[in-house]
Amino acid sequence: MTSTRTRSARRSALAVATAGVALVALTACSSSATTPAASAASSSSGAPSATASAGTALSGKLTVFAAASLKNTFTKFGKEFEAAHPGVTVTFNFGGSDTLAASIVSGAPADVFASASLATMTTVTKASDNAAAPANFARNALEIAVVPGNPKNITSLSALAAPGTKVALCAKTVPCGAAAVKALGAANVKVTPVTYEQDVTSALTKVELKEVDAALVYRTDVLGAKGKVVGVDFPAAQQAITTYPIAPLAHGSNSAAAQAFTAFVLSAPAQQELAAAGFQAP
Repeated sequence: MTSTRTRSARRSALAVATAGVALVALTACSSSATTPAASAASSSSGAPSATASAGTALSGKLTVFAAASLKNTFTKFGKEFEAAHPGVTVTFNFGGSDTLAASIVSGAPADVFASASLATMTTVTKASDNAAAPANFARNALEIAVVPGNPKNITSLSALAAPGTKVALCAKTVPCGAAAVKALGAANVKVTPVTYEQDVTSALTKVELKEVDAALVYRTDVLGAKGKVVGVDFPAAQQAITTYPIAPLAHGSNSAAAQAFTAFVLSAPAQQELAAAGFQAP
């Protein structure tokens, strides 16, 4: 009887120990499944979370190539990211998305690409697998930018075709130019600009300097100008929405920081900041 009880006790102890090991393993698997992106996205208030996975300290230089229309917001993001990761220095290269994409494909050193065009992002991702799978993080709509007071009384796209009206457009190869072509086509309006600019910032500057009467730029650029220009909405803008994708670059020198910054931009608090700047949800 005693021997039988002893064997039964040993079998019970072994079962308990096995269950304990299984529970520990399951807990470990659950913990390892949490990614930086998921962690960042779970935050819903305050400054955007830029926290890397537990126990990981980010450091080094992070180079971000970003569309010109992202300059105001991303410059702020860079400072917030550096504050969360004192060992990281964020450097930006802002410009036309097509120019940035060409530079990346040609081997320019960059860790993250944030484009104002799905087509230019595709150019990068298809070139020797230069980037991880991109994620859309924002959208943007065009507005007509005019000087305060709107002396030419420009209230519609058709007004841009009026004789004597000087208009600046982005080059057709850059996202703001492609969007302008689409919007003008949807409204059946033909505009002959006095200048084609290589990025949206340059087009906006032409209005600020009163070198032109109007320019087709993004709503976010009008808001970012802080009163130096006034924006005029028009219905066809909704038929030419620009989508912004972001991706860490596979051949960048700081992969960990690139992934963390991408997660940072996709986080809920960062999305709130983008919305405050005039961007639409992706």
